[in-house]
Amino acid sequence: MRNVLAVARREIRAYFDSPIAYIVLVTFLAVAGWMYFSTLFLLDRADLRPFFSPSPFSPSMLIVVLAPAITMRLLAEERKSGTIELLLTMPMRDSEIVIGKFLAALTLIAVGLLLTFAYPLSVAWLGDLDWGPVIAGYAGMLLFAASLIAIGLLCSAMTENQIVAFIVAFLISAILYYVYWLQFFVPPLLSPLVEFFSVSFHLDNMARGVIDSRDVVFYLSLTAAALLLATQTLGRRHA
Repeated sequence: MRNVLAVARREIRAYFDSPIAYIVLVTFLAVAGWMYFSTLFLLDRADLRPFFSPSPFSPSMLIVVLAPAITMRLLAEERKSGTIELLLTMPMRDSEIVIGKFLAALTLIAVGLLLTFAYPLSVAWLGDLDWGPVIAGYAGMLLFAASLIAIGLLCSAMTENQIVAFIVAFLISAILYYVYWLQFFVPPLLSPLVEFFSVSFHLDNMARGVIDSRDVVFYLSLTAAALLLATQTLGRRHA
């Protein structure tokens, strides 16, 4: 665990010692705030569900872009510059490197989500806000972000080119996000299968205030599978 935290601290420091963290946080807060508050007064009710619910143009869609952007360099750049070899010579396992970098990226997104807590506080001041769905929504967004970060880390482990890592991670994340709306165009028999593999379907459930163990298990399983593949890919690269 000590090695994992050491890697995580190193990456978090790298984020905040450069403009990356500030650009990500400011962009996320500004665009997510505009997306949410532009519809809040049209709905005329104290409700944060539009902030959490997936749609082609919603704050959750921002994470589909941000997760690949903040993970594309984590392993790809290290491999290209040769610094990954230094890490691998240290007394730590591949899994500790991967998990440490994963926690660093997740921390950055978590900070962004924490800063958006000003939104429900503002809405609660304007009206009677039900906090149950808000807590469930934030939990859903964090699990959703974790799964996409793990996918981005896997793509970063597969190539030395950051741009390639970003494009592949974005395409995979976007497919898993937008496949939710294919259920309206596929035969009814396939609709449950499409829903199951959609990260948006599980996020939408939690945005309604329902924390279902099936949704939690889906996100945790997807995250664990992507991190395991990233670890194996990293291991093969230096075997």
